[in-house]
Amino acid sequence: MNKLLLTAAIITLMAACDQKTENVSSDSTNSDSTAVGTSISDEDKEERNKKTALASVKAIETGNIDSVLKDVTDDAIDYGDGTGPSINNKDSLNVVIKSFNTAFPDWKGEHFMAAADGDYVYVYGDWSGTFKNDYMGMKATGKKLKVKDVDIFKFNDKGQIVEHRSIQNWSSMMSQAGGKTPK
Repeated sequence: MNKLLLTAAIITLMAACDQKTENVSSDSTNSDSTAVGTSISDEDKEERNKKTALASVKAIETGNIDSVLKDVTDDAIDYGDGTGPSINNKDSLNVVIKSFNTAFPDWKGEHFMAAADGDYVYVYGDWSGTFKNDYMGMKATGKKLKVKDVDIFKFNDKGQIVEHRSIQNWSSMMSQAGGKTPK
């Protein structure tokens, strides 16, 4: 009996929800219609943000910086690993990523895993590349490097990236590549 009542309640609720959806006007010019918010659950936001973060990370390999930054806000901040100055807007990020892709044109990532917690997404991956062209005053060495990294992205409610952090220490990475800071 309890199962029958529960099933009937669920069917009634589903029918009511379907009926409400059908009655909402899609004509935005109708002044009598009430705007219905497109609120999504926290779980759906986390899944959306994980997909966006993974797409951004994977786009690094293509060299198409517009794809990398398409979901980044104009005033986004990249803190790197925290040892150097932050990069404080999308235009500056564009310059830094282009410079890095020029220095490591074969930069590739694999074994990506993403996890989300609220507004934050963490993407783990194995990265490798060859230091083929000068970078930030360092002469190219032709050496290959491999690193493990976690990129940490913070998202706004619209699903745009507003912050980025990395746990990879850039000094040790460039040391592995044989890069020497100019004097």
